[in-house]
Amino acid sequence: MNEFYNKKVMDHFRNPKNMGVIKKADAVSTVGNPVCGDVMRMFLKIEKKKGKEVIKDIKFQILGCGAALATSSVTTQLAKGKTLEEAAKIDAPEIIKELGGLPAAKRHCSLLAHEALKKAIANYRKKV
Repeated sequence: MNEFYNKKVMDHFRNPKNMGVIKKADAVSTVGNPVCGDVMRMFLKIEKKKGKEVIKDIKFQILGCGAALATSSVTTQLAKGKTLEEAAKIDAPEIIKELGGLPAAKRHCSLLAHEALKKAIANYRKKV
C-alpha cells in the first residue's frame, strides 16, 4: 500500500481522525459507491454561534479501502468548526489537495466523503 499513497494519506489511514458515532446527532447521512462497494455514514452535531450554524462535532463510519478511510478522516477535519455554508463548499479537489494527492484510481473516494458531508448538511436543513 505504501508505494501508492503518500505519508499524509498513510497517516490518516493508520490514525483516522473523528472516526466513530455521535449519539443523538443532529444529522446523519449514508452514501455508497456501487462500483467499488465503499459505504460511508457521517454524523453531525451542530451548534448555533452568533446566529450561525456551526459543525461542533463530526464523525464517520466507513466500510471501504484505505483511500476511503483517509478521505473521510481529512474531510471531517476540514469541516469541523466551520459554518454549514463553509462546510458545504468543501469539494473533492480540496479533499485530495489536503491529502497531498491520491492515485487516479482512488480519486473517486474523495467524492464519497464529499457526498456524505453534503447529504448530512442537507438532511440537517430538512429537519430545521
